[in-house]
Amino acid sequence: MTKKIGYLGPVGSFTEVAAKSVLPDGVRHSFSTIPACMSAAAEEEIDIAVVPLENAIEGSVNMTLDYLIHKHQLPIIGEVTVPIEQHLLVHPDRADDWNEITDIYSHPQAIAQCHEFIQNQFPAAVIHYTNSTSSAAQDIADNPEKNGAAIANSLAAKAYGLTTVKENIHDYDNNHTRFALLSHTQETLAFEENEKNKTTMVITLPSDFSGALHQVLSAFAWRKLNLTKIESRPMKTGIGNYFFVIDVEQEIDDVLLPGVIAEVEALGCGVRILGSYPCLLSTEIEAIEKKPIPE
Repeated sequence: MTKKIGYLGPVGSFTEVAAKSVLPDGVRHSFSTIPACMSAAAEEEIDIAVVPLENAIEGSVNMTLDYLIHKHQLPIIGEVTVPIEQHLLVHPDRADDWNEITDIYSHPQAIAQCHEFIQNQFPAAVIHYTNSTSSAAQDIADNPEKNGAAIANSLAAKAYGLTTVKENIHDYDNNHTRFALLSHTQETLAFEENEKNKTTMVITLPSDFSGALHQVLSAFAWRKLNLTKIESRPMKTGIGNYFFVIDVEQEIDDVLLPGVIAEVEALGCGVRILGSYPCLLSTEIEAIEKKPIPE
């Protein structure tokens, strides 16, 4: 049965690249925002939602984390990491005088990833934030009268007929983004060449237990479980109240992680599993672009 895949669009976004790389046979549906994509999965309008989770340069995508924790009970069933190559795109009519543009359009994360380039090349430019890099490219394509440029990828340039005037303008070479695959079911994906397995959990500490975080981390340490990430997010109940989001390089088993959960709960902590899933490192964007993928 062909699955319906939702992604942060429109066509040409990095999220679409992620969706193509792991679910090439799915029927893809674009959504204008991350919450809209996640809501569609929660309401079973789509089978799987693909949303950005973390960037190597700018860190976590807080909106995705907050909606996973506070708004929806959507298990993470897979993860894919995609290389991010940000380019400066202009309408073909602006190709000859692109260095005179006055406005730059893109997603806030993309703008932040290219901060040094923008400051050095266009220090007086007005920044316009969009819902995705591809929506910025679409805006530039649809409005040739704008003296602006979009920061987006090569797929967006091709999709909207834009000219790439500067390639790889991100500030750091090792630019990758992790994307989470979310579903209203517990069906875990199976990747042919998954890099590793991971479990993500949210832990709430008791307010009256000094040293509780140290005790929690010890529960993982003495079992020799590797934590690849630990991050605090506000509970939204008052200043100083936080969740801890923890990634463990271990799939759910019958002994180790259940032992951790029991020990942590015995300390008075709350534990919620966001997902136990395989992780995949995607190929380069250009390789994905060449695949004959059905829409």
